[in-house]
Amino acid sequence: MATFISNSPAETEAIGRQLAEEIGVGSVLALKGELGSGKTMFVKGLVAGLGSRANVTSPTFTIVHEYRGGRMPIYHFDFFRLEEPQSIAHLGLDDYFFGDGLSVIEWADRFPELIPQQARWILFEIKSSNQRAINVQGRAVSNSPFASGGLETAAS
Repeated sequence: MATFISNSPAETEAIGRQLAEEIGVGSVLALKGELGSGKTMFVKGLVAGLGSRANVTSPTFTIVHEYRGGRMPIYHFDFFRLEEPQSIAHLGLDDYFFGDGLSVIEWADRFPELIPQQARWILFEIKSSNQRAINVQGRAVSNSPFASGGLETAAS
């Protein structure tokens, strides 16, 4: 696990943009964090880092947004308003999760049983009004280009 400290929304977006360099087709990112912890800002950076100019917004009311125009499609889910797993069964999640792009799920912890085992969990923690801790779990990121960037890395 690597922990990154973000001191602004722009830094949170930059972490997403830099993580995009590691993303391959079929990747699944499961995001967990309170309201206002930076999940959507992070996704904005991911989408930009993958070369898309799409306008990223949280899919709270639509459940999924699709962003195209980059090196792969991005499927951005939000499980916040869902009451039960059956609410999303009709979406065909496997088609997204094992398909031709990147799947990013905000509020993935609401239904962890729906998240594929190979998913990489990213945890967002509010430290202060501006500061966030972003914990990237899963495969090692020590050789990641963003681990040595201008962002503050905390000991994990």
